[in-house]
Amino acid sequence: MAFGLRCKEMGLRPSMGSVGDCYDNAMCESFFTTLERELLDRQKFNTKAEARIAIFEFIEGWYNPSRRHSASGYTSLVNYERIAAE
Repeated sequence: MAFGLRCKEMGLRPSMGSVGDCYDNAMCESFFTTLERELLDRQKFNTKAEARIAIFEFIEGWYNPSRRHSASGYTSLVNYERIAAE
């Protein structure tokens, strides 16, 4: 209940998948696996601010604009959104 209230306060909609559904969080888990393997496991951070900057640069500087994804027809997420908006 507290989690649901916090999500509502933050303007987020929690996952609505069924219990035991193996596909419910697959996309999210895939992203976090990539983040850990390609950034966090390769680098040490001295401060939270340093980690935040590195994660932001990873997502906005490489993951979204450049990394190709099978779920988006092997195009980057930025290109996929651009095509979908046309």
